[in-house]
Amino acid sequence: MWKHLNQLEEWGVPIVKNRQGYRLHEDVELLSKPGILAAMAPHSRRMLKELLIVDRVDSTNTLVRNRLAETAGSGFVCLAEQQTQGRGRLGRSWVSPFGRNIYLSVGWEYEGGAAVLEGLSLAVGVAICDAIKGLGVVDVALKWPNDILLEGRKTGGVLLEMTGDPVGRCQVIVGIGINFAMPPDAEIDQPWADLSGAAGMTRNLLTGAVLSELMPLLRDFQSRGFRHYREAWERFNAHRGQRVRLTVGREVVEGILCGVSDNGAVVLQTEGRQRAYSGGEISLRGLE
Repeated sequence: MWKHLNQLEEWGVPIVKNRQGYRLHEDVELLSKPGILAAMAPHSRRMLKELLIVDRVDSTNTLVRNRLAETAGSGFVCLAEQQTQGRGRLGRSWVSPFGRNIYLSVGWEYEGGAAVLEGLSLAVGVAICDAIKGLGVVDVALKWPNDILLEGRKTGGVLLEMTGDPVGRCQVIVGIGINFAMPPDAEIDQPWADLSGAAGMTRNLLTGAVLSELMPLLRDFQSRGFRHYREAWERFNAHRGQRVRLTVGREVVEGILCGVSDNGAVVLQTEGRQRAYSGGEISLRGLE
């Protein structure tokens, strides 16, 4: 028992000790394979090759990438209760406490390399928003290129990694992080939100809803491309018509965000003309 209690404390799970014994400081809903499968639509469930849930891992993306190196194919899904080296865009750390949030990666195989993947991370954002909205949360939106916002604050993100032939058969690892019940004292360097206030929502229900939207999207994306999801992305566009600052390497551009192109590039209006940018990071800080 001591071994298990010490392990939980090492994982950051608060334990209350008193005269009667030991208890968790608060309830923890563990991920459940039967619970997730029950929450999935039948057609999406049939696309699963494997659903793996682990207690602790460095990164779910890394685990999926290693699995794809052993066995190619599509539909391998990994979830973790905790990540020790979770990553966001640009190498940033993704705060991943035990049993609190969603840390999810999916592996999928495509023909045609990087060219067929343009806009995929944006389309995945649409799937996540559709899932969250379908569970009754209204104020969910997207910040280009891959942030999920709740009431204007970050609540999730998408990270894609590709292996294989950049112009032929390749494997894509779709990493998703969603704040479900983040500790209030979490050390995050930007305004954030979680879904803990959503009535009736559980981690297993949310995971099932996300996979229900995500699996058919990944299956169909090569034939459809981002063009098919562009209108839906614009409906969730948090900053359309607003003045933003785009940082692309050492270049900084300010302009009005007009939307996104058919390949997922962000379109800004600057000095009376529109220009598309395929990379970079959007910020509103310091702008009126």
